[in-house]
Amino acid sequence: MTDSDSDDREQGIDFGDLEDELESHDYPVAKDDLVEEYGDRELDLPEGSTTFGEILDGYEPTDGDFESADDVRSAVMNMVGDDAVGPEDYSDRGAGTDENESGAV
Repeated sequence: MTDSDSDDREQGIDFGDLEDELESHDYPVAKDDLVEEYGDRELDLPEGSTTFGEILDGYEPTDGDFESADDVRSAVMNMVGDDAVGPEDYSDRGAGTDENESGAV
């Protein structure tokens, strides 16, 4: 893949402009404050999209607040579930080696 073909997806989630805004946000911050400010922002998934607020709806940070943008991204990745993974049971690994073309183990 060349640089021109790459996108901003991280583990199947494209945060779009929200990525930069989360990076520049002041931390620590409560989940409710983030949802109030960014809740309607769309996050693109391989099979569609959802909003930042929908993803964080049932999430409660361990210590009550998010301490960094990394904490927010981790929470999103934990909450988005299988929607960001792509086709179920898919692997982009090769089918086999020269010695074992069938892929059997």
